Formats: sequence, structure tokens, C-alpha cells
Amino acid sequence: MKKQFQYILFAATLMSLALASCTKDFTEINTDRNNIPDALPQQLLAPALVNTLTYNMLRNRNFNNELMQITINQSDAEGQVFRYDYRSNWSDYLYNGMYSQLTNFKEIYKLASDSGVNYNKSYMGISLICQSWMYSILTDTYGDIPYTQSNTGRDSLNYEPKFDKQKDIYLDLFQKLELANTLLTTNTAIVASSDPVYLGNIAKWRKFGNSLYLRLLLRVSGKADVSAQVIAKIKEIAETNTAAYPIIAANDESAILKWTGVAPYISPYIAVREQDFRAPGLATFFIQNLVNWNDPRIDIPTYGTGGFNRWGIAPYQGAYLGLPGGYAAGENPIKKSYFYSNTSLVSLQTDPLTGMMMNFAEIKFILAEAAARGWITGSAETFYNEGALNSITLWLPLWPTMINTQTGLLNNINTFLIAGDIQWNNNAVLEDKLERIHLQKYYALFLTDMQQWFEYRRTGHPKLPVGNGLKNNGVMPSRMTYPVYVQSSNPTNYQLAVAAQGADLISTKVWWQKP
Repeated sequence: MKKQFQYILFAATLMSLALASCTKDFTEINTDRNNIPDALPQQLLAPALVNTLTYNMLRNRNFNNELMQITINQSDAEGQVFRYDYRSNWSDYLYNGMYSQLTNFKEIYKLASDSGVNYNKSYMGISLICQSWMYSILTDTYGDIPYTQSNTGRDSLNYEPKFDKQKDIYLDLFQKLELANTLLTTNTAIVASSDPVYLGNIAKWRKFGNSLYLRLLLRVSGKADVSAQVIAKIKEIAETNTAAYPIIAANDESAILKWTGVAPYISPYIAVREQDFRAPGLATFFIQNLVNWNDPRIDIPTYGTGGFNRWGIAPYQGAYLGLPGGYAAGENPIKKSYFYSNTSLVSLQTDPLTGMMMNFAEIKFILAEAAARGWITGSAETFYNEGALNSITLWLPLWPTMINTQTGLLNNINTFLIAGDIQWNNNAVLEDKLERIHLQKYYALFLTDMQQWFEYRRTGHPKLPVGNGLKNNGVMPSRMTYPVYVQSSNPTNYQLAVAAQGADLISTKVWWQKP
């Protein structure tokens, strides 16, 4: 039993078999390196991306969204995430899935770096970016994790990898992203059909890698032992050396795997039963802000003939209403608005934009925070406004010219922000500026794995209502616990990790959260 679990984690991509319904139509590109010795990088990239996004999207839906008061899965049973009532079986899915796909991305790097016909610096760089993206999600979720020795079971027979400290992981991720940026400067062509994110556009992959670099630098910027070098690097990327570090500069450069509806690029949300997809109610915090702002993402007039709802949200008795976050068992509030299932005209279940990795608006809010803190000289107000604008226009490209029946012609973002009383205030104290930035960033990060949860843990923003039914002393969970089987499959290194990081509890803070 012990070896079975070890093999699942570190030797093969067995978890992808559970996704057979989503990937059954892969032909050449759906390749298991363990069984086909002559696999090519272009055969591994698309399946690995699809499978990784499947894990991210499903955990976004039923974990991040519950914690961050987007949805509420109404029940008085134990183990309700929206009440911070964590059950250990939540830990396995993401941990197993991400490590299984890391095997594929590491194999891409190995194959592309071998001298010969497969040598390709672009596949190497893309692999490093994807590894950095995935490891960052793992360490931000669990804390210290297997890193330098992970996924080495097949080659080195190491089935009990050590857990690396989160600080060391982050510093090495920075080196990976530096190397990826260098590798991608050669602009070596790849097979366009192997790349469902950028269709072979290497320049856009390079921008995504450097944008991810900014995300991760900001995440650890509060740590005194690395803050000076981190802030200097943020300034270099964002301001003083932009030619060497191009970043995402438009919505169409966002890192999104757009689901076409044609196999294998079918959204994993389609595999969710329709009644289950529409079962959770929306939380008041999420929906009420959109209502207060008259946000076009939930009310889109179409040339004076009525509107439609871009995010597929069902009204309740003619209005958009939600459920109180963290309500106590026994209160039994009435479910109101919810996300439509795919039988409706508009539904996130079939939306092509849900394969979100990183979007342009997030970059603008990163720069807004850096400017507000005085790390770069750009205008925090401009970055903030551009972030809010592109958060909307990602979903509604024609929004500036659409007519809103309540506020008239919305032809610039200032009109929208002022009408919603969310405009920038240069005279506000830093915490108020951060609250404004992160409230808008919260909506920009909608559907982006668990980035909302990570950012809330880093900053405490946006301020979420505290319900009287919350567990964990009403404090947002700081991490997922390690999967239970890790205690038996890798006991020595598990104990060392717990001794170094702290008790294996949801209340134990990871390195970048600690003072």
C-alpha cells in the first residue's frame, strides 16, 4: 500500500486516468511517457496543461470560491468549506493531481534539452514556466513541500522525497523563471497545435513567465529576509529593465486556455452534473458589490433591447441576491442567486474563458500595489483604473461603448468607478488604498485557481464579512493540511516538515505569512 501511494505521487501520471472523460479523444498528443519511449515535447504539453487546469478549476470551484465568499454550498452537515470546517480528504486531490502533471512537464524539459532533433529552447522555457506556476500553487497551498527531490521515483527510485522549505522553493522558482526568460529570447519555433494557450507564440509565453515572476515576487515581498532583493527585482521588471523582462500588456496576451468545446479542449466544468453546478448559492459579498456598482458583467444592455448576464448568474425574484457568508448551522437562509448550468444561454459551465492561468488585469493590480507602496514611480491611480477596466473588458470587449440604462454612456472607466464610489483616492492611507486595489483584484482573479485565497492570506484584503458559524476561531485557513497517506508513505520527511513548519493544521501559517 505504501509503495502504491508513492508511485501515484512521484513516478507516473496515473491521476490523469481519472480524467478519461475529458481527455479520451487525445490521439497523438495524449502520450504516456512511461509506455511510449519516443514521446516528443509537443505530445506532452497540451494534455499536461488540460489536466492541470482541470485540477485547478475544480478546486477553485469547490474550495477557493467557498472560502472567499463567492459561493455557498448550503448544508448543515459537517465539513462545509464556507464555514472553515476543513476535512482532511480535501487535501488529496490537488496534491496528487499537480504532482502527477509535474512529471509530464519535467519530461518535456528533459526531452527538449537532449541534444539532437528534439532540442528546443522554447519547450524548455515553457516547461520551466509551467513548473514554476504549479510548484507555486502547491507551496502556497501546503507550505513546505517536496521540491528538489519530487517526481524522481522513476529515475532515482527515491520514493520518499524530502520537503523543501518554502523560502528555498521560492528562491529557486525565481531562478527557473530567469532561465525561462533567457531561453525564450531565442524565439525557437514550436508546434503551434501543441500549445492550446498561445498557439505557438513564444513571445507571449515569455511575457507570461515574467508576469508570473511579478506575482511571486509580490507574494513574498513582506518577508524582511528577502524584501530588499524582491522589491529591487519588482522595480527592475516593471520599470528599469522592461526590455529584458516583457510582461503581459493586453487582454489578448493573458494566459488562458480557451475551451473550444471540441475534444480535447472541453471545459472540466462540463463533467460536473448540471444540478450540482447550480446547487451552490452565491454569497452576498460577491454579488452585492456587483449590484452596487451596476457592474456590466452581470447586467449587459444590448442596444436598448434588454440585457444578458456574462457570468451566467440567475436572478432571484427579479433581483441579484446572495446568502450570508459563514452563517451558522440551523439558520437555513433561502438560496437566491446562483450560477446557471449549461442548459442556459450563458453559463460558466461552457464559457471558453474559464481556463484562467493569469490575466492582464492582475498585472495592473500588482503594479498598482507596487506604486502605492512606493516601490515603483508609476501612478497607482492609473494602474488601478487600467486594472478595473481590463478586468471588465476581458469578459466584455465592447463594454466602453455599451449603454447602461441607469448611468448613461459608459465610455471611460472613471465614470464607472465614480458611480460605484470605488474611484481612486490619492489622499487615502495605504491600508485603504490596498483595500480598494484588492477588492477589484478579487474580481479580476475570479476563476484563477486559488489566487484569491492566497492574496487574502497575504494582505487581509478585501475585508470579508465574518459569519457567526465559522470554525477555526473565525480565522481564514492558512493552508491545506498534507494528505493523510503522506504520514505513512513518507513518515520521516513528513515529521521533519512538521517540526520545521509547525503543526499540520489549517491554522499553521506558511513562511510568507509569518512575521
